[in-house]
Amino acid sequence: QVQVVESGGGLVQAGGSLRLPCAPSRNIGRINAMGWYRQAPGKQRELVADISSVGIAWYADSVKGRFTISRDNINNTVYLQMNSLKPEDTALYYCTVKTLWSDYWGQGTQVTVSS
Repeated sequence: QVQVVESGGGLVQAGGSLRLPCAPSRNIGRINAMGWYRQAPGKQRELVADISSVGIAWYADSVKGRFTISRDNINNTVYLQMNSLKPEDTALYYCTVKTLWSDYWGQGTQVTVSS
């Protein structure tokens, strides 16, 4: 069974930075889009950023200019660099990996930003 492994979450002060890497646990073939969602307590899960197989990135308005998504196609890894973090960025961050046949989700990594 494929697992999507995320890491890099933690507690950081407002204005700080974190980098979240994510990769599938084994070779799953051709990967199309990879992305990051987040869900804060009492709120719906929302798409933060995603990146296509050819490197075209999309960002939610709330993170534009602060977050950068990138991917390493050799190692099938996606990264979310989060700078200038704000308390409202506090959430459980989920990685998603999409192939032609399936969407794979990680278990989530907690990001907490203190004011």
